[in-house]
Amino acid sequence: MSHLASGRYNPRMPPSLTDTLLDWYGNHARDLPWRRTGDPYAIWVAEVMLQQTRVETVLPYYRKWMARFPDPKALAEASSDELMSAWEGLGYYRRAHNMHLAAEKILREHAGQFPQNPEDLRNLPGVGKYTAAAVGAIAFGADVVALDGNLRRVLARLMDLDLDPRSVEGEARLLGYATSLLPEGRASAFNQALMDLGATICLPRRPACDACPIAGFCRAKAAGAQMDRPVRGARAGLPSVRRVCGVLPRQRSVLIGRRPLGGLLGGLWEFPGGDTADNEDLEVALRRQVLGQLGVRVEDALPLGVYRHSYTHFQVTAHAFICAWDGSEPTAFEHTDLRWADVDQLAANPMGKIDRTIARDLKERAEAG
Repeated sequence: MSHLASGRYNPRMPPSLTDTLLDWYGNHARDLPWRRTGDPYAIWVAEVMLQQTRVETVLPYYRKWMARFPDPKALAEASSDELMSAWEGLGYYRRAHNMHLAAEKILREHAGQFPQNPEDLRNLPGVGKYTAAAVGAIAFGADVVALDGNLRRVLARLMDLDLDPRSVEGEARLLGYATSLLPEGRASAFNQALMDLGATICLPRRPACDACPIAGFCRAKAAGAQMDRPVRGARAGLPSVRRVCGVLPRQRSVLIGRRPLGGLLGGLWEFPGGDTADNEDLEVALRRQVLGQLGVRVEDALPLGVYRHSYTHFQVTAHAFICAWDGSEPTAFEHTDLRWADVDQLAANPMGKIDRTIARDLKERAEAG
């Protein structure tokens, strides 16, 4: 029973809004590779990649991923390096690890078939309520609404929501409104129509209201409040982290360590190092970090460069040094593995953005002699 029928919610919107939206989508839907298939695995891969990532960024990764891991079995049997190499640069690396765990579970508990039951979907590692709803609606035709960022923005403007759509009450009101508009049996088209509208017309900072097919139904536009919707909660500035990275060379090889799974950049390879303490001298921090991670003592350090990168919740400034050390054999106290990698072969080892940039600088330095 819809919220309208139950009397618990009454958006008082003309019933032609949904038909108008779907007519527009039928003529203007984006041609995306995961829309050319009904394979739930392929749709799931796309939905996971699209979390906090733009379509333009995802497209080449999606094509390579599907060519390399075309089904749950191929993904479950992939090595960690294969997995992370295919994902490198896409960010939010925990997504890739969860997909690997989910593929193993699909093989183990579902005979390799992607589960359709909503409870089974939610029990896959990394599958939250949005991903379960998106796969359920798009792959299996379930009558559910998948609230991603685009849907939140479009719906908040349509109903002129004066609450943060990510708050508990705000999300409940959005879901009630969207569910009242949801056409039975057409959840796939409905969800994707709203996604496309948000991605191409109902933009965050410059909504193209004149081109919007449902502008006549938009309460925020009627009130002149479209730029004020959705309401955004106050955001604090990103904290800054200062980090040191040690490049330990041995002939044409350098030492790299694999980060533990479960944490930031888990499973990726990095140059040893870590965060500095407040006001700590960089070389003092470098010696402390390398000794703690590897059990070797840095005797001299030559600055290589300064590297910056912003993550979702903080930003990093990394100071890299080429190190001379006491010659003792390094031990992996904090990494899951250590590897001496030829400078020319560093590209074969999946890394985060800062370490990848350091690796490229090392290769250029070696080529320059």
